[in-house]
Parts: sequence; structure tokens; C-alpha cells
Amino acid sequence: MVSDTSTSDTTASTSSSDSTDSDSTDSDSAGPDSTDSNSTGSSSASDGSVSNVLLVTIDSLRADAIAPYDGDRYSPVLSELADDGTVFDRSFATGNWTPFSFPSILASEPVFARSGDIGVKGSRTLASVLSEAGIATGGFNAANGFLTSHWGYPEGFDEFEPFVTSVGSSRYSRYLAAHPTVEAWIQLVTSPFRRLGSKIRGNSDDRPFLDASRMFDVEDAATDFVDDADDPFFLWVHYMDTHTPYVPAPRYIREVSDGLVGTHRMLHAHTRTSLGWEVGERTLRELRTLYQATVRQVDASVGRLLDNLEAAGIADETAIVVAGDHGEEFQEHGHLAHYPKLYDELIRVPLIVNVPGEDGGRRVSEHVGLDAIPPTVADLLGVESPPEWRGESLASTVRDGESPDHDPVVSVTVRGEEVTEQPIPRSLSDGDLLVSVRDAEWTYIENADTGETELYHRSSDPTQQEDLSADPSAEALAVVERFAPVAADRVAELRDRQADAEAAGDGEGGDDEVDEDLEARLEALGYR
Repeated sequence: MVSDTSTSDTTASTSSSDSTDSDSTDSDSAGPDSTDSNSTGSSSASDGSVSNVLLVTIDSLRADAIAPYDGDRYSPVLSELADDGTVFDRSFATGNWTPFSFPSILASEPVFARSGDIGVKGSRTLASVLSEAGIATGGFNAANGFLTSHWGYPEGFDEFEPFVTSVGSSRYSRYLAAHPTVEAWIQLVTSPFRRLGSKIRGNSDDRPFLDASRMFDVEDAATDFVDDADDPFFLWVHYMDTHTPYVPAPRYIREVSDGLVGTHRMLHAHTRTSLGWEVGERTLRELRTLYQATVRQVDASVGRLLDNLEAAGIADETAIVVAGDHGEEFQEHGHLAHYPKLYDELIRVPLIVNVPGEDGGRRVSEHVGLDAIPPTVADLLGVESPPEWRGESLASTVRDGESPDHDPVVSVTVRGEEVTEQPIPRSLSDGDLLVSVRDAEWTYIENADTGETELYHRSSDPTQQEDLSADPSAEALAVVERFAPVAADRVAELRDRQADAEAAGDGEGGDDEVDEDLEARLEALGYR
């Protein structure tokens, strides 16, 4: 999902006019690596300690953007959840953007695995499994157009709202919602006056000029759901603040930077990227600062959700799961945002599980995939996972410290003739199929159409700059020998699914025509 304001095909060359800024201290270094009576029980949840689960997914959140993975970051709410919970140091998404990642997060299946489309229509989603077990389900998505009814995501939710059309009735409000960078400029031009007015009134300036990211819509809907819930519940909220373009409230920019120069950074960075100017070191620092400010903005919102659980008297029986759906690139491999690549800045994401009553501070070094989320949530709620789910529950890891499954994590993407080619691929026929295979140390990437391969030893090369695919060493050859068949099996499975879908006349899958509101929102996010 790439913003229409990002010139992501620029390189990180530094010009004299764009490299002298030293006001940002931010950097983007790599980090270290009660059971419902209607449920079919899992013994791990039979003590009834968990009645509810809150799943928080944060769009475009790379692992090293939060303090549990990088001590230089500032995310106090997520840090507290991590300190009292379990942090998975090597958790990986199954794709580089939302439609390729979310089938694993909410249905424990890889993209294209069922019928050749990018959605979850017809699959056994987490919400549907829990709903059948008598658990109340609510899902609130901050206007990501790929997480809507068009692709089957409301299935199983008692309450579901994507907020795609909740942009106000006026032409002005709808225009700003579809052009968030314009909203960013307006917000920054007016911010000094708003800040002064807030100080005079004794108020905080944490609320944006407009809720362009739909953060407050999601937060309010989730709060209402919790307040109205009488039965055990599963609540999913998805934030978009950390997706391009980064439009944080001014106070959060000041919190994650030196705070001396103010919020002109957003205006400068958005102006350069939207006009297609060269992105040099200064602009990169500004973009990273803005990104970190949006992380802090989400962090604060999660804190308000947790406060609401406390106020409702159910915090001590509610498990919290936090994950990024994919990461974000800041020219580590030549681009911005999240174009079709499978390197760690896009695939390595946070995964934190906080279960009340369990020992906190546990860190898990073994590799895990996000397809573990549905069986983990079901396990915590005492519900049996359906056999078609691919992932394995991590509940025993969180509760007892057991090592998770050691199968490598497979991720895929589809790339057109150019990395930055639009539209975003929505079927296997839209470009070359790329597959990556990961364990705790190594990353193997293969272009299934051209046969090109890459191999990286992440322990010694965390940013994956040195391709070892031609390395004749016994260790490298052994990794390729182990990973290549895994990649080949996934490719064969996906090709079979594609052939079945085409034979059934359903080869385009989720690429059916979408309505006007959804198309406008996808375009605002960089899709067309």
C-alpha cells in the first residue's frame, strides 16, 4: 500500500540543499533481533483467566519502530504491555502489504491459498470460528479499503465498521479524507494558532485538525463495543496512522524529536515527496520522525483503549495481542513505503502477547509467523482451531515458555515489470511471484518466474545488503538446500490454486469492480 504522495522510486542520494538539517534526533536503525460455555474447550484456557481478547493491528508498523524492539524509541504503552507480556523477537508477516498479510492474521492462511484472490471470502476466519462458539465479536478498521466487505472481512463479526465512507457529508470533508496530504498541510499551517488556543483554554492539542486516519472513529467504536459487551468478546481494531502519508498531531512530533524547531518538518517532507523532489538525508530524517510520531500517536490511543478496559472492570480478564501487518521502508533498498519486496524492513513486524496473570518480561527468540495469531487467540479463549488453519497456537509459549514450532516462515509478493508499477497486484497473474523463506537467522528469496535467488545471513547482515546466493560455503549451500524445496512447495500450491480459480472462471478473484467510496479510499492510500 503506497501513498500517492510518496516518490518511492527515488534513491537516498544527498544534495547540498537537503542534507544540512540536524534538528531531528530520530534514526531508523535495525533492532535486535474463562471459557465460554458454548466453546469447545482447550485445556490451556480452562482456568477461565481469559474471557476476552483485544487484537490490535497497526498498519505499516516495522518491528524496530517501537521501544520493545529498539530502546531508542518512545512507545510507553506498548513498552508496558511488553514488560508484562511476551515479546516475539523474530515475528514475520506473510506479505509486504495489507492484502497479502491479513489472510494470515484473521484466517491463518496464506494469500491466494484458497481461491486465487487476496481476500478471505469463504475461509474460516477467526471471527467466524469465535462467533460460532458463542463469543461476541467486533471489528473496527480505520478505513483500509482492503479490509472491507468487498474482500470478505466482516464475516463472523457481530459488529463491523471499516469507516471507508465515514468522512463527513460535506464535499470539503470528503475531499480532505481522500487527500490526506492536503489535510496535513492545513493541519500544520494552522497548528501554531491551534496550539496557542489550546494553551489559552488549558487543553491538549493531541487531537488532529481532522480525524483523517479515522483513529478516533475506531477508538470510539471500540470503546462503545466494550461498554456494551456482556459476554466474552473478541475485539479487533486496526490503525492506519503509521501508513503513508504520516500525519501525526503536533504534540507527538515534539515527543519523538528534539521539539525545538516544531512541526515544519511535516510540511517540508510532504512538500518534497508530493512534488517528486529528491529525497535526501534531511527529508529522510523528517519522514522517519513523522513516522515515529504516528507510532506514538497510536501508542497513546492504545493506552486509552486499555484505560477503558480498566474502567469497565475487565482488564484483568482480557488478553492483548499487538502486531504490525507489515513494515515500512525508508530507502534501505532504494524506496519509501512498502513496494513489493521481501526484506526485513517490510516483513519483520512486532508481535506482543499480554495475558493477565502470566509472568511478564518473556522474550522469544524463535521465529514465528503471523498465521499464529488466529489459533493463539482461539486457544486463549478456549476455542478449538479448525484443521484448515495453517498456524500453530503460541498460547503454550506465552503461558509455559514452550518453544514454538520451528517450521520456516514463508512470505510472498507479486511484482510487475517495475517495482513501483501501479496498480498494486491483486492476483498471481499481475506479475512475477516472489517467495521468501525465513528462520531465525537466514532469509532466502526466490523469483519463481525468473529463477533468480537471494540469500542473506541476517545475524551478520541485519539490513540484508550482502547477497550470499553465490556463496560456495557449506553453510550457505545447506541453507539453500533446506529452503528451496519449501519455496517450491508454496509456489506449486499457489499455481495449482490459480489454475483451479481460472478453470472455475474466477481467475481475477478479489479484483472485481469496487464501489466509488472504496475506490476513492484505495486511491488515497496509493492504490489504483
